[in-house]
Amino acid sequence: MLMTVSIPTDLANERIRNGTFGSTISAILAEAKPEAVYFTASPGGERSALLVVDMKDNAEMVKYAEPWFLAFGSAVNVEPVMSAADLQSAGPHFEAALKY
Repeated sequence: MLMTVSIPTDLANERIRNGTFGSTISAILAEAKPEAVYFTASPGGERSALLVVDMKDNAEMVKYAEPWFLAFGSAVNVEPVMSAADLQSAGPHFEAALKY
């Protein structure tokens, strides 16, 4: 799953000023153990994180998203994505779709 996290600028600035921004993010990431994480600015100008996480069950969304909600009041979006290996193994599904 690709999880996009947008952190409200005002709260991020407050956390940066009081010295807790980095340690809070580090703690969240240590618990989540994402396969990959990237930081960027969202189109709306907020600080954002893109995390690749391996969710075995939809209920794990709470494990991954709730810390961002609680710590930063973040907006979180989760969407399924495939690796190159996943795409290669999808061949039978492409063939089944050809009937349409």
